Amino acid sequence: MAADDLPDVTVSEFMGVRSLHLDSIWVQGSMRVSKPLALELSYVQRMMAPLLWQEPSTWRTGACVQLGLGAAALTKFCHQVLGRPTTAVEIHPGVLAACRQYFALPPNGEGLEVVLEDAGRWARDPANQGRVALLHVDLYDHEAAAPVLDDADFYAACRALLAPGGAMAVNLFGRRASFADSCERMAQAFGADRVWRLAATKEGNTVVVATREIPLPDGAELKRRATNMDSALGLKAQPWLRGLRAV
Repeated sequence: MAADDLPDVTVSEFMGVRSLHLDSIWVQGSMRVSKPLALELSYVQRMMAPLLWQEPSTWRTGACVQLGLGAAALTKFCHQVLGRPTTAVEIHPGVLAACRQYFALPPNGEGLEVVLEDAGRWARDPANQGRVALLHVDLYDHEAAAPVLDDADFYAACRALLAPGGAMAVNLFGRRASFADSCERMAQAFGADRVWRLAATKEGNTVVVATREIPLPDGAELKRRATNMDSALGLKAQPWLRGLRAV
């Protein structure tokens, strides 16, 4: 995308919650000003659902990557709350500048790197393959009508990014998006038995989880991990289990 094609970045604030926009009313991400490291939006909290598939002993280890910076909520959470090496890939320099100025995103260094690059190009770079333990994909333009990258080749590249035992969360949203088609493309890349969905939020976001190799734990183990996530990480994971199912 050429620099002239990038939408304007704007910031709004209402009742203590600051939000990022791309030249539209659609919210690209939010932060409660009094709690800059908390995950304010319910769908963003659900983007941490891949931890349910992974052993709690690994929750604070391994590289995290966000394709799409948004308001930097996941990037800050992975880097500062979990203490994990974290890379975010963002195409829009204005988004990065806004996150640094208004959303408490630290500068690069000490395990944090924000790369200004096209996410599809970064994902296909052989140098990045096989090293990501936790991958977040949240790629929307200013219209938020459908994911910007949503083809089978892109999801195959995402799988190649994952280390053994790695997992990916994808935010699916938009009036022109086809949930079934997106899930089918993920199933082509990851395998039909390695893709699951959570229930949609009231705003219409559906988080899909895909894993490299690891299966869904049994019900008792899922409940144990969700309880652990709630107490150790301040998330609200237990309600996610009610809507969790294979796609």
